[in-house]
Amino acid sequence: MCLAIPMRLIERRELDGTVELRGVTRGVSLMLFPEAELGDHLLVHAGYAIGRIDEEEARLTLELLDQVTAHDEATGGGAWSDSPYSGPGAGPRGPSA
Repeated sequence: MCLAIPMRLIERRELDGTVELRGVTRGVSLMLFPEAELGDHLLVHAGYAIGRIDEEEARLTLELLDQVTAHDEATGGGAWSDSPYSGPGAGPRGPSA
C-alpha cells in the first residue's frame, strides 16, 4: 500500500522544491509533476510530488490521518497491528519464517 501526504509547495526551483506541512519542511522532486506551482497542495510520496489536490481535500485528508493516529495512540497499536504483515520480523512478504 502506498500513502501520499498532502503538503503545500512553498519554494520551487527547476525540478525540485520545498513543501511544508504543519511547520515541517521537506525537499521534494517535481520530476513526476513538473506543472506544480507555488501554493499548490501536492500529494507527496517517497520524496516525489505525484499530484495536486485542492485545499479542502488536503484538509479533509489530514483530518483522516489525524483520526488514524489518534486511534493508534489510544489502542496502543498501529491501524494494521492485527495484520500478519506487521510486528517483529515482518517484511515485504510478512513475518519471517
